[in-house]
This record gives sequence, structure tokens and C-alpha cells, in this order.
Amino acid sequence: MNSRMLTDIVHAGLADFGLGTDIAAKPKGRARETEWLPNEPGFGIRHYPNGRSVFIVQARMEGRNRTVTIGSAAVLSQAQAAKVARLVLAHAWVGEDPAATKKRKKAAPLFKDFMEEFWTKWSPRWSAKTQSINAGRRRLYLDGSFRALGIDEIDEAHVADWFAAVNEETTPGAANMVHSLLNLMMNKAEDWGYRRDHTNPCRDVKRNRRGVCERFLNDEELERLGGVLREDRAAEDIVSKLTAIAVTLLLLTGCRRSEILKLQWGDVRGNRIKLRHGKTGPRTIWLSREVVAIIATIPRRNNVDWLFWNPKSGKPISDIQWRWTQIRKRADLEGVRLHDLRHTFASHAAMSNETLPMIGKLLGHREVKSTARYTHLDDNHVLQSVEEIGAAIGRMMPMGRDCIPSFDAIQLDGYRTS
Repeated sequence: MNSRMLTDIVHAGLADFGLGTDIAAKPKGRARETEWLPNEPGFGIRHYPNGRSVFIVQARMEGRNRTVTIGSAAVLSQAQAAKVARLVLAHAWVGEDPAATKKRKKAAPLFKDFMEEFWTKWSPRWSAKTQSINAGRRRLYLDGSFRALGIDEIDEAHVADWFAAVNEETTPGAANMVHSLLNLMMNKAEDWGYRRDHTNPCRDVKRNRRGVCERFLNDEELERLGGVLREDRAAEDIVSKLTAIAVTLLLLTGCRRSEILKLQWGDVRGNRIKLRHGKTGPRTIWLSREVVAIIATIPRRNNVDWLFWNPKSGKPISDIQWRWTQIRKRADLEGVRLHDLRHTFASHAAMSNETLPMIGKLLGHREVKSTARYTHLDDNHVLQSVEEIGAAIGRMMPMGRDCIPSFDAIQLDGYRTS
């Protein structure tokens, strides 16, 4: 980057204030003195013998100090000039080449054209269900958005306005899902060279706060549910038996409902399942001995490939919600959703000291932050963890247990424990 490039940046900064390049002309003659302004390194005012003063900015590049005139102090305020100076310094520090920027902008497609390219390249990675859902989101909230804007021209303000409009048309949760889709598109625009790195405008547009669902089954609830499922797995009725087995697999694998109900015998390979159509694409589900033994009890029917099939039609069971409602009533689990079994699997994995990356792998997540919202701990495990940490630190500290007051002593001093 040279002085001419920095001058171009100055002209672009002045244009933001509606000012022409003429005010950036350097006065004739040698400067009388330069006054460097505080709190803005490299930013100052040069005074000339004819009485004119100009703002300047000095940036060090490739071992040399390069000085560029910003504009006349009689026209520009110090705040305006400082804003242009910071722009110049930022470009100088990252070494951005305006020629390369111009080349990238020339190659960058319009948003609508980029969306076509993204869909062609990326949507085959999604399951059929995800493709259908995202196609609906695209049709409702992305087609027609950011008109006439190149994919590299979309900034935070554009995304904020778009997200506000989406929130007017749908629920907060659904709006968040569309935001995630646009965020993925912007990340791919960077990966494919259409945007500069780390310029994803979705990053600073906050999504809607989601309610934290902390519902998972504790030991007593699991015991009640286990009793009901054992009864139904031993039932003569095929649908009751298959439903109980499907619910048991949801609990013991952490899989999604559709992932279990769509299983075929060709997917089961010893102690693992090769999932062909997961929400995040194909993946492997590893099975415990208990799960392998339970799968072995599933009744099979000639010419039916599905694990969970309807005895009347021979087609896969598509929904078990009604039967789950009956199961949870018998187990006294009012309000517990099928998806809460996935929460339960993740939470008990966390209580078994599994790491978030490992739990995410078991659940089929691509990002750890997706896993973190599932991993809740009950009070007993939190208390146990506190006791273990406190004991470990206590062993390293130069004070004995006799220095720590008992709960009774604390209560005598006027405190109450709950």
C-alpha cells in the first residue's frame, strides 16, 4: 500500500461527509509547524506560512512513514478529520490493497445470484426434511431481500433492518432459524472469496433471546418411565411394543424422533447405526450393549425394511405422539415432551463428566454452543461437584478442617441454611 492508495481512502472518507477532493489539496510551501493532537496517534494539524492549516494523518507501512493530507481545517471539524484519520490508519495496519478490494467487488455477485450458487453447492448436504424447511424459509424471508445489493455490500445495518422485518412476520424462534441460515450464507461468502474475512454482518445482530428449557428426567422419574416402558415392551400389541422400544431408543441414544422412526434394518450394523438422513447430514450412532439387546427384540416382518412399522399398512410409523401422551400419564410425567428425552440423555452425559465436544458428537451437533443448551445438571450433582472442588483446594491450602465452621456453628451465629 502506498501514499496514493491512502489518498484514495481519504477521498472516500470525505465523500461520506459530502465533501469533494479539493479540500484535501496540500498548500504550497514548506509547513511552518506540525501540531500532533492528543489521543489520536498519527493525527495532527500542519500550519503553513500563508495562514492555512490542514489536518494530516501519518501511517507507518513497510518501514516508512507515509503522510497524507486529510483536508483544510477551515472546512473540516476535528471530529470529522479524526474519523477519516482512523479509517486511513485501519487500512494501513491491515495492509488492505484497494486494487484487490476493487477486484473482489467486481467478482462478487448480487445477493440473489449468490443465494442460487449457495443453494446449488450447499443444500445437497442437508437431509430431505431440512431442505424442505429451508426452502420454505428462503421463499418467505430471503427471496426478494437485499435487492440490488452485492453479497459483499450487505452490512450490519442491512441485516438489522431485515431481521426486524422477519420478526414482524413470524415467531422469535422461527426468526432465529432464518437468521442462522443467513449467517451460514455469509460465512460461505467469506470462504468462497466474495467477502473479506471476519466481515459477516450477522455476527453483531443479536438473535432473539430463547427461553431456556431445563426439563430433563431425574433418577426417580427415569425409574417410573422405565417401569412403564418395560411393561409395553413385553406387550402382545405390536404397535405398543414398537412404540415403547422407539421411546427407549430415544432415551438411550439422544437421537431425534425422526432419526429413530425412519431407521431401516440396513442402517443397523452391529454396535452402530449408519444414519443416512440426520438433521445435520449422515452420521454414525454408536450403540451401548443395552441398546443392541433391545433392538434384537424388535419383531420383524417379511418384505418390510423399517424397524418401526405399522402392522396394518407395513409402512413406517410416522408419529408416536398420542401413544407418548399415554405413556407419560402412566409414568406421572405430565408436560414432559419427547424432545426432553434428548435433553435427559445430554444432561446425564454431562453428569457423567463427558466433555461438551463428546456430547455434541453423540447428539450430532456441528457446534459446541448448540450442545451447551442441552447439558443441565441437577442440584445433587452440582453440590457434589462443589464438595469435590472445595476438598481438593482445601488439601492444598495451609489450614486444617478445624478452621472451617460447621453448619451448626453458622446457624448459631444467626445465619440460616436452606
